[in-house]
Formats: sequence, structure tokens, C-alpha cells
Amino acid sequence: MIKDFNQLDLNKQYTYADYLTWKFEERVELIRGWVNKMSPAPLRIHQELSGNLFFQIYSYFLNHPCKAYMAPFDVRLVNKRKPINNQSILSVVQPDISVICDLGKLDKRGCLGSPDWIIEILSSGNSKKEMKEKFSLYEENGVREYWIVSPIHEFVQVYQLVNDKFILNDTYYKDDKIPVGIFAGFEIDSSKMFS
Repeated sequence: MIKDFNQLDLNKQYTYADYLTWKFEERVELIRGWVNKMSPAPLRIHQELSGNLFFQIYSYFLNHPCKAYMAPFDVRLVNKRKPINNQSILSVVQPDISVICDLGKLDKRGCLGSPDWIIEILSSGNSKKEMKEKFSLYEENGVREYWIVSPIHEFVQVYQLVNDKFILNDTYYKDDKIPVGIFAGFEIDSSKMFS
């Protein structure tokens, strides 16, 4: 059992089985087995935007069969070519917002498998990770729609999975209505996000 983050060997790959034994306060994610320490608590602007956006999403799904979750919420991405167990899971992420429609993927620890829709909100400590590492991870694992939100520049990049590749659908700005491509008729009012 590891009780201090500094006991981790950051040159070693870990599994979800290892992750479950860690008893330290720092929040971490595993990306392909490599530890990524999450930045300190997000700035207030990040939290306000996240809350405003989540409210719209949560309200919509009150009448639909999908569930929405805010971080911290563990999403365990699985390699479909290997038996699924705690030793075979190498990626555990905590997206800012996740929407899951296959409720069979939900268990007491979070989500086992890919959410349908993931939203990541950029902050000074995570831009490279969200734009590169998580982008390719979510693409490889079949996330159907991925939004990258910039609270500073007030834009949202919307990506949709087409033939196993993310395609930039569009970039939206403050005061735009943002359609959620995988849910016909659902749109986000960005003026209520960036307030």
C-alpha cells in the first residue's frame, strides 16, 4: 500500500489494481499506465463554468435514459482485446463531465468503459494533456463526442467520432447555441456557460 505520492515510481507503468491501493490525498489519473498528477484545485472560473454547463446537461438528462457525472468520477477505459480485470486496466481518467448512456457500464466505482460524451475544461495546468494525451486516448476508446472548453478564451471545440477518428465538427463561442451532435435536438446555451 502506498500512502505518499512520492513513493510512486513515475518511470513505471501501473494498473488500476495498483491505483486502488493508493492512499494519498493527491488526485491522479492513469494514462496508458503512466501516472499523471492532477493540478491543484481548479480556479473559480473553471468551477463556475463546469457547474453552469453541468446544470444544463443534468437538467436535460432528467428526462432521458443517460446519466451525467462531474469530476471527481473515475472512468476506467478498457482494452477490448484483453480480459477485463483490475490488472488489465491501464487508463483511469477523471473528465470534468462525462455522460454515459449504457447504464450497464456504471458500477460503485464509476464507469467501466467509454462514456458517450466527455467534456474537458482547460486550465493552465492541463492544456497539453487534454489536447494531446487525452484526445488520442478518448479517440482510441470510442468516445462518441468530445468537447474541449476554454474558459479564458470562451470557446468550445466540438469533436465527433467518425470512422474511429475525431473530426472537428465546429468551434463555438460565447452566445452561440452549441448542438450536441449525438443527441438530436439538444443544444447548450453558451451564454449561460460563460457568465
